[in-house]
Amino acid sequence: MLEKLKAIKERFDSLTKDISNPDIIADNKLWQQKVKEHANLTPLMEEYDKYVKMDKDLNDANALLEVEIDEEMRGMLKEEIQTLKENLEKSEENLKILLLPKDENDTKNVILEIRGGAGGEESALFAHSLLRMYQMYCDSHKFKMEILNIEETELGGVKEVQALIKGKNAYSKFKFESGVHRVQRVPETESQGRVHTSTATVAILPEMEDADVQIDEKDIRIDIFRSSGAGGQKVNKTDSAIRITHFPTGIVVSCQDERSQTQNKEKAFAILKAKVFDYYQQQKEAEYKQNRKSQVGTGDRSERIRTYNFPQGRVTDHRIGLSLYNIDAFMNGDLDEMIEALTLADQQRKLAESTEE
Repeated sequence: MLEKLKAIKERFDSLTKDISNPDIIADNKLWQQKVKEHANLTPLMEEYDKYVKMDKDLNDANALLEVEIDEEMRGMLKEEIQTLKENLEKSEENLKILLLPKDENDTKNVILEIRGGAGGEESALFAHSLLRMYQMYCDSHKFKMEILNIEETELGGVKEVQALIKGKNAYSKFKFESGVHRVQRVPETESQGRVHTSTATVAILPEMEDADVQIDEKDIRIDIFRSSGAGGQKVNKTDSAIRITHFPTGIVVSCQDERSQTQNKEKAFAILKAKVFDYYQQQKEAEYKQNRKSQVGTGDRSERIRTYNFPQGRVTDHRIGLSLYNIDAFMNGDLDEMIEALTLADQQRKLAESTEE
């Protein structure tokens, strides 16, 4: 590992010089590539510098023990050596994590899709609760959520919604939310006070740029139609809704949230690009299906990942066996403890796999 880090350090030092080189600065595209690579390596190199300094301090302290010194000084040195050893172990673990292959999508924005599942109107109401939960999480973490398309029910539920979440490293925070979310609670529509079980599905897709996925015009059909909705003022009376069909994959997306046909088309294409990329990515990963069973779960949307049990005030993530007894705070967007636990579990899995290799 240390030999690998030394080689990376040489590359980092070279990049540090390059990004101040006037000739490279003049080539804006090349300069941006080097700045991005430099920024990506900075956390690793900062930890490596800490490790190297502590290792030197440890060697110096051990050397002092060989010198004739009084007992008080010897005792202080032994305490310092023990502290340095513990900190070196922690630093080594941090370096192993920082050396893990990066998910290239982690820095991207997110296309969030929520659909009501089993449970009729209650599933639509739960889908609305999930949308509110993610919105409140975004608000508290300076992410911006923009609704791309939404189909609501007359009782205020959500049949289906797509939203764009913008912000630094948004995908890294949301990527473990894909899957089936199950709720156990007394529905607002239940007059007998009985607990019902309903589900909603969540899909998290990285937002794609044109360079990431190419969609040929001959492979799509665009239909324009009149918006529909739960009724009242929400219904758009003009033919501004857009439906795009992608023939090679069979993917169909619609957008009717805006009154402008152009805006709906832009939003529909944003959803389509993310779904087409995801479709081909899922096909590619199907070859590693056995390995994916061990993952925390970033892709299999048929997997039941979490249960929200309101009578017990409990949220349980089935992938890591974690139960939190703070359901009210959780539904108000306090997801940090769960997201951190899922991220840690994924890192530990990757570390174990890298050790096996």
